[in-house]
Amino acid sequence: MNEPVFYVAGHSEALTFTEAVLKKKDFRFSDCPDSSVTHILLGVPSFEKDGSLKGGGSLEELLLQFPTDVTVCGGLLRHPALGGYRTVDLMEDPTYVAENARITAYCAVRLATQKLPVTLWRCPVLVIGCGRIGKCLAQLLGGMGALVTVAARKESDRAMLAALGYDTVSTADLPNSLARYRVIFNTAPMMLLTQEGLEDCPQDCLKIDLASCPGMDAPDVIWARGLPGKDAPETSGELIARTILRLLYNKERS
Repeated sequence: MNEPVFYVAGHSEALTFTEAVLKKKDFRFSDCPDSSVTHILLGVPSFEKDGSLKGGGSLEELLLQFPTDVTVCGGLLRHPALGGYRTVDLMEDPTYVAENARITAYCAVRLATQKLPVTLWRCPVLVIGCGRIGKCLAQLLGGMGALVTVAARKESDRAMLAALGYDTVSTADLPNSLARYRVIFNTAPMMLLTQEGLEDCPQDCLKIDLASCPGMDAPDVIWARGLPGKDAPETSGELIARTILRLLYNKERS
């Protein structure tokens, strides 16, 4: 196997730390696109909704500067221009996605503590959704002494959450059960609470939406998307580096 040469095409603080970690392991980097590059590093996720690269630029124009056998590393790499390229998609790796959810939960709690005039101890908190981020949030908040309720759509999920010691509520009942919460975290990527549905919240209720698509709609909702790369770039960058190495070498050994 030839020694890999990386080129960082994404522009983010997290990728700066990714590069630093890989350089410490004696991996080579090129400062400009050329024929020696074997792996392109994009941000995670890699693209805007219109298909352009995160941070700007065209993927098609970028790829023209590299050999056709270059490997593209990033997240959510479902782009038509990548049809003939080898890819390493971090967002398809269960370990990366789980660890990234944990980082997101820590960042979300830090954001809440910065905004609240009270501690989370004995604070009534609602977590909407019981996916990866929702589960991590519930565990973290519970460990801090918060009074955690988790809203879930499926009865089977609510039963499991109750067995783990959490209060639960059906997402269908949310508009009628918001009056007691000081903090609401949404992790569900669908609109569940409009401004009208949030009217029963206390005036001092902190509302933080972590989903890729908004789940709460009100002027005072904080849409906190992409927290790991923004608020914990070193941790995020280290995770990207570790995952790339694991996926890259697992793939190239097979």
